[in-house]
Amino acid sequence: MSSTTRITVTLPSDQVAELRKLTDNVSGYVAEAVARQIRHQLLGDDLRRHEEEHGAFSDGELAEARRKIFGSANSPTRSDAA
Repeated sequence: MSSTTRITVTLPSDQVAELRKLTDNVSGYVAEAVARQIRHQLLGDDLRRHEEEHGAFSDGELAEARRKIFGSANSPTRSDAA
């Protein structure tokens, strides 16, 4: 298990109320949200760096990436598989 650090975060009251409706583990929920945002930021940075070095992604490259991420139109979706 990784180490943890206690911090204080200020959020709007309505967000805290909704958050408490969603989970009993506010710290875990917030930690996952922060981890997801960090991954998103790092991926965006990597994509921008790649485009600076190699040029913009072509329509074909973007379509292939979408197929790899979301699957083809004929493949079952996550909700279909459940």
